Amino acid sequence: MDIALDKVCELILRARAVDVKEGETDPDSGSNAVDDGMADVLTEGGEDPSEEEIREFIAGLNDDERHDLVAIVWIGRGDFEPEEWSEALRTAREREQGDTADYLLGIPNLADLLDEGLAALGRSCA
Repeated sequence: MDIALDKVCELILRARAVDVKEGETDPDSGSNAVDDGMADVLTEGGEDPSEEEIREFIAGLNDDERHDLVAIVWIGRGDFEPEEWSEALRTAREREQGDTADYLLGIPNLADLLDEGLAALGRSCA
């Protein structure tokens, strides 16, 4: 892998922050979260920088690192076996179209898939 383990672990942490967000749950929200039963604490909001931070993080990676991330996700999702790392990486390079951040953020449970991909490759953030 060309990407450092600590970078993948950092992305997992950031992705988990986005994964726990829900859509609007209390459209008639007041100004006090306690009065609203804390319904808005884990909702997506315009001020939440989490997704933008992930986009900036991924944009700061080089091509090889971005391809590694995609290959790790595919291994975590079961599209490739760990022994097929070279093939997964080659496929990630060949299929690259558009923005990698858009692609990755569009995958449900991104953090879990990255974590599972690392585990399958014998790596861990623990």
